[in-house]
Amino acid sequence: MQAKLRTYEIIPNENICFPIGTILAVDKFYDVLDFSTVFGKHKKNGIDINNLLKALISYKLTDNFSISKAHDWINRDEVLDIFNLDEFSERTLYRVLETLGNNRETIISDIQDTLFTRYDFEHTNINMDWTSIVLYGDKSPLGKYGYSRDHRPDKKQITVGITELADPINVPIGITVEQGNLHDQKHFRKTYQQVNNRLKQG
Repeated sequence: MQAKLRTYEIIPNENICFPIGTILAVDKFYDVLDFSTVFGKHKKNGIDINNLLKALISYKLTDNFSISKAHDWINRDEVLDIFNLDEFSERTLYRVLETLGNNRETIISDIQDTLFTRYDFEHTNINMDWTSIVLYGDKSPLGKYGYSRDHRPDKKQITVGITELADPINVPIGITVEQGNLHDQKHFRKTYQQVNNRLKQG
């Protein structure tokens, strides 16, 4: 027996929705961690890099599909209005990401400065781990054939190293991205050198 009214026919409309709570959280922590300073110095002209990154982070925390879809998600009047952005091309988004990639070591060091200045961590014991990510394109110069943890030896990949402060802190403080055929033992040196000056004596 039907206990409540139901829609028998769903009629599509042009309404869009996105989680405003996620956007507000991104905005808050962007300020708390002073990301405007961290990222702002890497792009002075054109589109506001900080507003664009806030929009991109909000997208990645919700839909999290491709960068192409991120461009479509952001370039809607309602979303552009929230982030105070003008309509922009997909190429612009890729150029910003390329700028971040080219300056990644400086950016990660600046984020580390912010974290260690703001928070008095009880220890700096770290966990490090490495993985690989399959590439479905062929444009990345880091893409190489290597040992595939995703069981896709037919695809090129990149390797990624992550560093986090150990339990109970569990805050990531470093990331290294290297060629897909780099062995973990060699990648270890790059990942460790990125964070070793943040470790306390002992």
